[in-house]
Amino acid sequence: MLKNKRILLGVSGGIAIYKSLDLVSRLKKLGCHVDVIMTEHATKFVTPLCFETMARSRVHVDGFSRDNPEGVEHIDLAQHADLFIIAPATANIMAKAAHGIADDLLSTALLATDAPVIYAPAMNTKMLKNPATQENMRILEKRGAHFIAPGAGFLACNVIGEGRMAEPSEIVQHLATFTTQKDLQGINILVTAGGTREAVDPVRFITNRSSGKTGHTIAKRAMQRGAEVTLITATKGMQKIHGIAEISVDSAKEMLEAVEKYFGTTDALIMSAAPSDFRMEEVSSQKIKKQGDQVIWTLVKNPDILKTVTEKKEHQFVVAFAAETENLLENAREKRTAKRADLMVANDVTQQGAGFEGDTNIVTFIDEKEEEAMPLQSKVLVADQILSRVKRGVQEKRSLR
Repeated sequence: MLKNKRILLGVSGGIAIYKSLDLVSRLKKLGCHVDVIMTEHATKFVTPLCFETMARSRVHVDGFSRDNPEGVEHIDLAQHADLFIIAPATANIMAKAAHGIADDLLSTALLATDAPVIYAPAMNTKMLKNPATQENMRILEKRGAHFIAPGAGFLACNVIGEGRMAEPSEIVQHLATFTTQKDLQGINILVTAGGTREAVDPVRFITNRSSGKTGHTIAKRAMQRGAEVTLITATKGMQKIHGIAEISVDSAKEMLEAVEKYFGTTDALIMSAAPSDFRMEEVSSQKIKKQGDQVIWTLVKNPDILKTVTEKKEHQFVVAFAAETENLLENAREKRTAKRADLMVANDVTQQGAGFEGDTNIVTFIDEKEEEAMPLQSKVLVADQILSRVKRGVQEKRSLR
C-alpha cells in the first residue's frame, strides 16, 4: 500500500491547511516519506516549521533556494515522487496547473512531474462552482489528474455549502486505493462484520466482544483491490468507508434478512460477523427494574445465518470464521463441513494477539484440500490473504460453470 511510498505534498494558501498537517502525520505513521512544497500564501496560514516538524524533512518554499546547488529543486522533487497530491488545492493553483503557468516552486514542480497528480480542492462554494474553476478541473482531469471531491458543510466564509476539503482519513484512503493493484475487479463480495445486539428492553441488549475490525478491514481492502463490496455491519461508531455500500443492522434476524437479500447476486460471502446465538424470548417494552437479588431471562435460539444461506448456495464462494477457546482445529473442521463453507478462518482467541479488539490475529486457513497455520500478523495482512483465496476460489467456480 503506502509504506515506503514517496509522497510530494503541495500546500497552497487556504484555511483548510490545518487538515494538511494531520494528513502529513497520518502518512508518516504509515511509513511514507513526505516532501512538502508550500506556496508563499500557504506560509501566511501556517509556518513551514509546522510541516517540517510533522514531515521530519525540510519544507520547500523558495524556487530559487541555493541550499542544494548540486540539484535543480523543482526537478528533483517532481521526479522522485511516487504520488503528487495538492491539499488544499485552491482555485488559483488549479488555474495555474490547467494553463501551464509556472511562477513559483509548486506550479513549476507540477509541470515537471511524471507522477500521478491528485487534487483535494478547498474553497468557497461559489468559487468552486464558478465556470472557470469547473473548466480548469475538466482540463486537468482530461490530462490524467485525479480529484478527491470536497464535502459540504459550514465553511470559513460563514456559509454552508460545498467546498470543504476532504478529511485527512478520506485522503489517505483514496491514496491507498489508488496505489493498490486492482486484482479483484469484476468480483462482487458480500462481507458481514461485528457482533449483533439482541434487545432485552429499551435500554439493554445482549451482545459479544466482536469489534468488527476484521470485517471492516476485509471490506476496505476488497474495495481497494477493485471488488464491488457490500458491507452488512452490526458495528456502531466505526467510520464509513467511501466506495462501499454499507447496510447497518442490529439483531441477528436483521443480519439474516440483509444477507439473504444480497446472497443470490454475490460471488463471495465473507461471514466475519459474530451473530448472537440467542435472543430474548420476550423483549420488554419498558425498562426492567431491579427486583430482588436474581433475575431469570428466557432465551431462545437465533437462526443460524450461515447455515441458512448456504443451503441455497450455487456459485458463491463462502468464507466462515471460527473463534474458539479449545479444540481449535477439530471444531473448525466440523463447522466448515456443517456450514458448507469453502474456506474456514480459525483462531484461538485465548492466544495473545489473537483476541477481539486488537489489530492483529493468528489464524489457520482450512479448506477441503489443506490446512495452513499463519503466524501473528496484522488484520490487514490477514484480510489480504483471505481475499487472495477468495479470488482463486471465485475463478475456479467460474471456470466450472
